[in-house]
Parts: sequence; structure tokens; C-alpha cells
Amino acid sequence: MSETPWKPIDLLVHRPPLLLLDRIVEASDEKCIAQVCVDPEAWYAEADGSMPGWFGIELMAQTVSAYSGARKRLHGQPPRVGFNLGTRNYESWMPRFPAGSILEVEIELRFLDESGLSAFACEIRHLGQTVARAMVKTFEPT
Repeated sequence: MSETPWKPIDLLVHRPPLLLLDRIVEASDEKCIAQVCVDPEAWYAEADGSMPGWFGIELMAQTVSAYSGARKRLHGQPPRVGFNLGTRNYESWMPRFPAGSILEVEIELRFLDESGLSAFACEIRHLGQTVARAMVKTFEPT
């Protein structure tokens, strides 16, 4: 897998307004990069139009879903529901992501087995700087 023409809606089972990813920048066998524009009018927006920093974990989880969806699409299968089992050490250096900001979410596969268990190293960047990171563990039934 490499640069992708897919839109997030092609790769995830999420639908608006819960679909938070705006663009899939890259999808490969090892990683996926997505972009999110913080919408000051969205349902999650704070009074100042920002996105709470704790939403970062959902952005990471949706990027993991996009990774899985891209793998499925390459084999002619539709995206499937998966489960976020947990997160280790979610760190965010921004209490909120500013309104209108462009966030880049990158996930990298660390572990995957035949049972559907997987782990991903994840980070969110804003203006080229890492502003959040975590290890996300997931399960997708086979």
C-alpha cells in the first residue's frame, strides 16, 4: 500500500458526524497517516471552537480503523468493525487542539497476529511538532 485515493468514508464504518478524519494521506503495510481539520462548528467543539485534547485517542483509533479498512479494500473486502481494547500512556501536550488547526495523525503497526489482536504506536502532530502520543491496542474479529 502507498499513497491512497481513498476517502476516510471508504475505509471506516464510522459515518458523520462521528467520522472525524478528513483525509487519508498515506496507507502502507506498516502505517497510516490521516489529517483532521478541527472544525469550530462541530459537535465536539468547545466554546472557543477547539477540540478537547482527550479526543486525540479517538483520532488515533479512527486512523487505526483506516489502516485496517485500506488492508481490507486491497483484498476486495469492505471495512469491518474493530474494537479499541485500550491505550497505554496517552500523553497530550495540548489541553485542546485549536479551532481550524490541521492535525496529522500517524499510526504504525507494532504487533498483529492471526487472532485479530494488534498494537499501534500512534502520534498526533500539529505544525510539524508531536503534540500527543500513545500505544493503542485493538481487536478485529477474523
